[in-house]
Amino acid sequence: MRISLTPLAAGCLMLAAPLWAQDAGMPAAAPVCTGPVTPTGALAPWVSPAPLTAGADGAHAALLKLGQAAQIALLPTPAVTYPLQPEKPGGSVSHGGVMALEVAQAGNYRIALSSGAWLDVVGADGAQRSVAHGHGPDCSGIRKMVDFALKPGRYTVQVSANGADTIRVLAVALP
Repeated sequence: MRISLTPLAAGCLMLAAPLWAQDAGMPAAAPVCTGPVTPTGALAPWVSPAPLTAGADGAHAALLKLGQAAQIALLPTPAVTYPLQPEKPGGSVSHGGVMALEVAQAGNYRIALSSGAWLDVVGADGAQRSVAHGHGPDCSGIRKMVDFALKPGRYTVQVSANGADTIRVLAVALP
């Protein structure tokens, strides 16, 4: 049995195909930004970063303040000695650095980044496992967010494999 389609029927099938593909779990297209979106809530400080220079090692780590965004000047990767070797250290043309983060209360904390750089949080007991990953609000400039369950103490925040020599970072306590 042979089935032939009229040009109109074939056109309708071709137009419906993208709808079927979206239902099959295909990712949606990135939004078109007509202007920056100001994050709200815990992420509101994102729009007012303070300048900060990353440290070259754990002993010279710059202090990253909770609730204060920082525009961090990074170092060329070969100049950084990470306390713990990053899973993705980056190559000789990438940038990275080391910051310190003081946590007073146990809880969940989010670190937001302006790029897809690699992020490690290292405590007294080693690398901390992330509990969630995501991205910031569309058009906000927040590209990546990683959550950690942290206990009180001092942590080393390692940024590696960044393509640019600066990155914006915000660490916040989650409710």
